Amino acid sequence: MTGKSIKVGDLFIFYGLLKQGAAGQPADLPLDSAGTFGAPCRFRARMVDLGGFPGVVEGNQLCHGVRWKLTDTTIMPAMDAFEDVTEDPATSLYLRKQIPLMDDTGAESGETAWIYWYNRPADGYPPVADGNWPLEAGKTRK
Repeated sequence: MTGKSIKVGDLFIFYGLLKQGAAGQPADLPLDSAGTFGAPCRFRARMVDLGGFPGVVEGNQLCHGVRWKLTDTTIMPAMDAFEDVTEDPATSLYLRKQIPLMDDTGAESGETAWIYWYNRPADGYPPVADGNWPLEAGKTRK
C-alpha cells in the first residue's frame, strides 16, 4: 500500500479477477454497489499468469484493464483482503499503488488510477502474451 489515502471518485484498474464478468470474481465483494465499472483502459506493465489469476510487475507491455470508479470507500478493506494486501509490504502478495493510464497508442492519458501490483518475483511465470487476461480464465484464489 502507499501512504496516500483512498477517496470517493478514485479510479482503479481491474485487470484480472476483479474485472466485470470475470470467472473467479469474488461473489462476496460488492463491486457493483461500491463503485461504477467504466470503459476499458490501458496501462504499462508486464502481465504474468500466476496459475489461474494474473499479476502485473514492472515492464513496458501495453496491458488491458477496465476502469472502476470508487463510490463507497468501506469496500477497501475487503478488496485489499482479497488481493492479500497487508500493512507490511514484506508480507503483501500485492501492493496497491497509483500508475498512469494510457490511451490505445500507449501515450499517457493524463489520468492516474490505483492498481493491485504483484509484490513477489515473477520470474518463471508465463507471460500473458497480449496483456489481456481473459474473463473465462480466472479461478477462485480463496
